Amino acid sequence: MNRVSQKAMNFWAAAGSRYLPFADAATPDLPLSRLLRLSLFQVSVGMALTLLIGTLNRVMIVELGVPASLVGVMIALPLVFAPFRALIGFKSDTHASALGWKRAPFIFRGTMVQFGGLAIMPFALLVLSGGGDASRVPAWVGCAAAAISFLLTGAGLHTTQTVGLALATDLAPPESQPKVVGLMYVMLLFGMIASALSFGAFLANFSPFRLVQVVQAASALTLVLNATATWKQEPRNRAAPARIRQSFAESWARFMQGGDALRRLLIVGFGTAAFSMEDVLLEPYGGQVLHLAVGQTTRLTATLAVGGLFGFGLASRVLSRGTDPFRMAAYGCLAGLPAFLLVVFAAPEASLWMFAAGTFLIGFGAGLFGHGTLTATMRSAPKSQTGLALGAWGAVQATAAGLAIALGGIFRDAVAHAYPHAALGPATGYDFVYTLELLLLLATLLAMLPLLRRPASTAVTASSACPKGSLYETLPPLRQR
Repeated sequence: MNRVSQKAMNFWAAAGSRYLPFADAATPDLPLSRLLRLSLFQVSVGMALTLLIGTLNRVMIVELGVPASLVGVMIALPLVFAPFRALIGFKSDTHASALGWKRAPFIFRGTMVQFGGLAIMPFALLVLSGGGDASRVPAWVGCAAAAISFLLTGAGLHTTQTVGLALATDLAPPESQPKVVGLMYVMLLFGMIASALSFGAFLANFSPFRLVQVVQAASALTLVLNATATWKQEPRNRAAPARIRQSFAESWARFMQGGDALRRLLIVGFGTAAFSMEDVLLEPYGGQVLHLAVGQTTRLTATLAVGGLFGFGLASRVLSRGTDPFRMAAYGCLAGLPAFLLVVFAAPEASLWMFAAGTFLIGFGAGLFGHGTLTATMRSAPKSQTGLALGAWGAVQATAAGLAIALGGIFRDAVAHAYPHAALGPATGYDFVYTLELLLLLATLLAMLPLLRRPASTAVTASSACPKGSLYETLPPLRQR
């Protein structure tokens, strides 16, 4: 029996590395168990994002009766902190700690800030709603408390995600970084899906007391997940800490000088906006234009997430073989073009399969694009500027996504109001946004062309321009890939 058990264990160990998603990202120095534990910080980030954007959005408007405009402002507040991700990454790059850690202190700080924001959030929302005893409190107190809680939560999750990704880059060898990126974002999606289902189940019979329980349980779980993720991950450098004299402005200027950094950030911004503008419109489009039930539109949202998972999985496998990450990002944009066309033509054809196929391809293209640009950022960042580079990517990505989502809703309403009797009917405003996303994808592809066409000699020159120890030095020129 022991021999049979041993054979079974050997079989599952071999099959796991071959068939489980991203299991081959593990290395002898970074085993799968340690990698999965490190990725738990992405689960806490996904949980916070779901709470802010999804669950509390509905609870504040429907159950608590908060005006929708005020809810929109509160949800947008965490984006105020997104541009500071580059500064956070720079600080984690240059942090001099007597304990020998660079990244871990910032993850702990971000965790505590996120915990504090979530801990006070349910009470702030109850005061904001003005119900019960909260009606005796001035209205500005509820607004101020809710704003502070949302700001703290946003600051915490941006700090944790930026420095956590930098730590993953430090630990992973260059050849396995694409798979590590895929695993990290699969865990983010897992955190969002699992928390959405959990929050929905616990708040099915809503009461203010249950809201307090759910949000504060999320804050406590944030502490547990992030502490578990960080425990004994970062090696300690016991040498005397050297003070870094270079300022953030000087480091940023050096970062922007090499490797088409500005072009890369513009590509991230345009592409993210192109894939994000429809985020709040797909379900209303299905309901208002195609007359789908709530359950059907919810399944379409799941289809979008599944498409993203397939995109990340394919990108991880292909990029690990040395493919140019910007070429992968371009494939993502190309997948987005027929995706939005299918969604646009689903209305006149009244075709559910076209809408479902387009939704899947949007998620698939976004997965390819996001994985490609993040891998390119990780590979090209000098060793001393990993946090700064990932922070800049995260700042542009989060800001572009937030602005695109807001503008998508504004453009849809403005066009529908201006042309109430258009031939396309209620689809007019939606189709305008989807057409705008097609144009943004084309603009992103045009911005990528110089990077895709770069000859081998130019790539070598760019590599030599990077500081000694850059991850870019480990890659072959584009033409040789």
